[in-house]
Amino acid sequence: MAIPVISAVDVSKSFGTHKVLDNVSLDVSRGEVVCMLGRSGSGKTTLLRCLNMLERPDSGAVFLNGELMGFLQKGGRLHELAARAEARQRRRLGMVFQQFNLFPHMTAAENIYEAPVHVLGRDKAEALEQAHALLARVGLKDKAAAFPEALSGGQQQRVAIARALAMGPEALLFDEPTSALDPEMVSEVLQVIRSLVEEGRTIVIVTHEIGFAREVCDRFVFMESGRIVEEGSPDVLISGGYHSATQEFMSKVL
Repeated sequence: MAIPVISAVDVSKSFGTHKVLDNVSLDVSRGEVVCMLGRSGSGKTTLLRCLNMLERPDSGAVFLNGELMGFLQKGGRLHELAARAEARQRRRLGMVFQQFNLFPHMTAAENIYEAPVHVLGRDKAEALEQAHALLARVGLKDKAAAFPEALSGGQQQRVAIARALAMGPEALLFDEPTSALDPEMVSEVLQVIRSLVEEGRTIVIVTHEIGFAREVCDRFVFMESGRIVEEGSPDVLISGGYHSATQEFMSKVL
């Protein structure tokens, strides 16, 4: 059996006395597109952040292509990775956030080639050429010299997607990538994500764009109170699934 690209095993995470994730396990296969659904506060974003170690789980483990994330196993014990080693692991997972998080003092092209040059050590001319190619890929060929303040929200999010792709990630994580956009800008970002799906990318996405998710996702995962309470095909969960929490959620969002 093929090793999952992403595997979370009994992951738990608390903030103070509030348990946000409660023994969550999830496998994502190569080329699979998984949509995580659930009400606000159900743990979706925290799970994404634990998958790439932006948040370190309190217990449980996360694996990327079979490699333990955030820890080194030595002498039968687990040792936390140093910050630099953990950052090397993290860059293998591309993350696109709700807010675009672009550097305001950098152009679109500079936002994209900054990490390949300074983190991966790539030649600047080569990284710049890649940045231009990625901007063209997301429909922003003429925006290389534009600063974020001159771009619409949808354009900024497309730059953010190009920036994630520049690192050559093994999988992509999207945390409600259209939630901060005006309605007329949503479709341009969804089209870019659709093109990534068509390329066979491994993707985990948190979104309330149910119609879009139904088109592109292989599996829906529904979270409630920090747990995965149900998962299955988009058609099954959209029809209400089997769990009462899924049924209530779907009745409100459809």
